[in-house]
Amino acid sequence: MSRTNGNDSPNQYPAQTRRLPTPGKATILALGKAFPSQLIPQECLVEGYFRDTKCVDLSMKEKLERLCKTTTVKTRYTVMSKEILDKYPELATEGTPTIKQKLEIANPAVVEMAMEASLACIKEWGRPVQDITHIVYVSSSELRLPGGDLYLASQLGLRTDVGRVMLYFLGCYGGVSGLRVAKDIAENNPGSRDRPYDLVGAALFGDGAAAVIIGADPITGLESPFMELHFAVQQFLPDTHNVIDGKLSEEGINFKLGRDLPQKIEDNIEKFCRKLMAKGDLKDFNELFWAVHPGGPAILNRLENTLKLRSEKLECSRRALMDYGNVSSNTIFYVMDYMREEFKIEGEEWGLALAFGPGITFEGILIRSL
Repeated sequence: MSRTNGNDSPNQYPAQTRRLPTPGKATILALGKAFPSQLIPQECLVEGYFRDTKCVDLSMKEKLERLCKTTTVKTRYTVMSKEILDKYPELATEGTPTIKQKLEIANPAVVEMAMEASLACIKEWGRPVQDITHIVYVSSSELRLPGGDLYLASQLGLRTDVGRVMLYFLGCYGGVSGLRVAKDIAENNPGSRDRPYDLVGAALFGDGAAAVIIGADPITGLESPFMELHFAVQQFLPDTHNVIDGKLSEEGINFKLGRDLPQKIEDNIEKFCRKLMAKGDLKDFNELFWAVHPGGPAILNRLENTLKLRSEKLECSRRALMDYGNVSSNTIFYVMDYMREEFKIEGEEWGLALAFGPGITFEGILIRSL
């Protein structure tokens, strides 16, 4: 457990906290993010992709050009670079067994970015790393034993008795799953401080990492909570397990997205959101703020139209998609990072954090801005 505030006087939080935290409820106390050094403007992607893969199929090139325009992505970060392709030229040949090479690249890259994001997060938090009691580690880009959670805990200098939870290969809903698990740990272990983390990696996906510190009952004058986690729900849609199809093969980790994914989300999203909103006796979708994982523009558009949201409600999700692409589970934290800047100016008290992934699985949390 972390050191707790033994002061019996009323909590006095930093000036940027507009609302008092609810006693016993998990809050997000800090957030950090990190990216590879390779930044790719979307307009350069097509030429680079066909140069590196030596593909001469013009119809495929035209299809990728159309896809790049419809994704709304402007820039993305990627671990892949010319140096890596020079070292592993076989990666450019489709169908080649390269799982060994890809894991040699991904395993250290994941932990390197996790370290950078974690150090940024801990610096913002302002407390010693030894005060971290649990780590919830989320990743869809690496595969090894022991897992990246142990490597990260060791490199950060966490205590050897830190509680570790691994969440592997959840895909795009993993970030909100990590928050749900961290919320349960924080609220059932008074004084605990948890740190969820994540990463993943042609036209839509990017690479990156994020870290957040989660804890209940923030310490007076030392911690600066900006978001409170109230009620979490996970739900899967029956008979949809093939809509997002991920497989580990000799070629690596591959995902296929079904064309009916946006429609499946549209058909079920209102009932799911109503279930979360009922816990706060909330009725109007437009009286909430929305932190939605930007799986793609079609999903955001369907959600906006179905719930009749004002266009500005999904602005933070659209900005994250434009600036970083779909970075799988941790994209939700980039959305929250943009959102907390808006909280400093104005904003609603209550909102929803939503993500969708393989299953089809819905993850949602009723959240409160502070």
